[in-house]
Amino acid sequence: MCDYDDELYHEHLPNVCGAMREKSKTCCSINTVKRKLPILTWLPEYTLKFLIVDFVAGMTVGLTAVTQAIAYGAVAGLPPVYGLYSSFMGCFLYIIFGTCKDVTVGPTAIISMMVNPHVAGKPDYAVLICFLTGCIVLVLGFLNLGVLVRFISAPVIAGFTLSAALTVGSGQINNLFGIQSQSNEFLKSWINFFGHIEETRLNDALLGCCTLILLLFMRKLKDLKSCSCQSVLKYLSLCRNVLAVIIGILICYLMSREREDMPFRISQQITPGLPPFRAPPFETVDEEGQTVGFGEMISNLGSAVGTIPLLCILEVVSIAKAFSKGKIVDASQEMIALGFCNLLSSFFSSIPITGSFARSAINNASGVRTPLGGAFTGILILLSLAFLTQVFAYLPKATLAAIIISAMLFMVEYDTIAEIWRAKKRDMVPFVFTVICCLFWSLEYGMLVGVLINALFILGKSMTPQFQLESQKHNGLELCVAELKGNVDYTAAESLNIKTVAFVTEQKTMMEKTVSLVIIKGSEIGSIDSTVALNLVSLRDDLQQLQCELICWNWNMAAAGVVCRLQRKARNMFRYTKNFSELLEMVANGNSKSESDNKSHSNSTGNNCPTDSSQVDQIS
Repeated sequence: MCDYDDELYHEHLPNVCGAMREKSKTCCSINTVKRKLPILTWLPEYTLKFLIVDFVAGMTVGLTAVTQAIAYGAVAGLPPVYGLYSSFMGCFLYIIFGTCKDVTVGPTAIISMMVNPHVAGKPDYAVLICFLTGCIVLVLGFLNLGVLVRFISAPVIAGFTLSAALTVGSGQINNLFGIQSQSNEFLKSWINFFGHIEETRLNDALLGCCTLILLLFMRKLKDLKSCSCQSVLKYLSLCRNVLAVIIGILICYLMSREREDMPFRISQQITPGLPPFRAPPFETVDEEGQTVGFGEMISNLGSAVGTIPLLCILEVVSIAKAFSKGKIVDASQEMIALGFCNLLSSFFSSIPITGSFARSAINNASGVRTPLGGAFTGILILLSLAFLTQVFAYLPKATLAAIIISAMLFMVEYDTIAEIWRAKKRDMVPFVFTVICCLFWSLEYGMLVGVLINALFILGKSMTPQFQLESQKHNGLELCVAELKGNVDYTAAESLNIKTVAFVTEQKTMMEKTVSLVIIKGSEIGSIDSTVALNLVSLRDDLQQLQCELICWNWNMAAAGVVCRLQRKARNMFRYTKNFSELLEMVANGNSKSESDNKSHSNSTGNNCPTDSSQVDQIS
């Protein structure tokens, strides 16, 4: 044994006070302030050339944001104006706190769909969940918990995205054909559609289908490489939603002039003017006129309080990574930016907001240079609220439905699904379960099911340690040699015992070999916990009942120290030698090695037995 009793019997704990002192020194440094306020980094280098490009990009995104905001307000089950209320404040705040120049913050299809079943058409609930989302995300960001996103795997994200796209698109199929529907859920929407298909309105169906075809065609314009006016076609493709809205409004207005009733089912009247600045509602009134307190509102919101903030984080971080172009994305800082966006937006009657992939892609394609482009997007939305609300009164629902469906068709990560299938088919299990549960149960619970299945895979793997057993014979001595690798946690402790005892017993009964010694190599063990240590001592006792001894050979000091601190007598299980032959010679000679003998080997064991106390400190 290495001559380091003090190191074996003394556990090195982290220096919490020292770490806190170091952290406090850096928290108020210039670099930390710039990291928390990214605007201080890019604003001093801003030029007039950047301003022109950002203006064009911001206005291009703004035209799309206005139309999508109206649509997503309807998806959330609220008056369309709430989509506009949700679209401007995030644009301004992300300029100060955001790290990615391309990200545009506002309402999205997935978040709006998640909000819908929890608000039941009551804006107070939507504004409250926006406020709570901001608080939760902001706290997580300041606690530097951006690592939480890592617990959601690619198959779960792909499954959730697919099911969300199917749910949102299916929720608009009735509007596309002018059919009344009281639900936006996947199954109920299709049941309603086929149950009331005879109520299809010809005008709405023609306008909706033609608009959808036009949008899909215009999306391909940017891919025409040989055309001489490629730049013009590119911007026509980027502004396709705006053109669809203009055409829909124009057709509805012209046709309504010659008749008393509207030729299409139209959106609700959009209230003109800017939203009032007021605190989020911490109480509301139900249908019967009874006051609903804050606690009851939280109870009614249920799981949305946890799932919506998580999805907002997931979307904005994923988009930032997609457009980072190889740069490291500070997930915690993105969470801080998103938290402030939601928190302050809730004072302007906003629903929960996050990064929009579609609008961020348009921003990137328009050549935006800095986050300042978001300011022009926000200004355009404010101008629309102030002066264009009467125009939107003629916007047909079929047009909005076509815009949403066309966006959902391309939101699905088809390539990612194919890559998962090719890479590892087992990963399709959480993907499939996520899709099924999201479609036929609910989006938030479906995602949680996917995460749980992935967790079960990880748990199952941790229960099966990297442990290989083989029988060997040396000089007439029957041995069982095992190699243990990696970090061994309590979940694998029982498996370690069962496999070893079962192997020794099988050798005796089936192979008629009496194994007298079990050697466990431990040079590649990262760490063990107290449960593993307890089971290791128990394994030694169990093997003694089978007239078999246990030797732990060349274990690192950190792992061996856990066992030795647990039971001092267990120290004699550990042996350190230069090679395996020397260990066998020691066993064959029946030499248990006194403390002085162990010391003679300490300088010849390389990395397995440290040669000075500083190395021991590092290992321990």
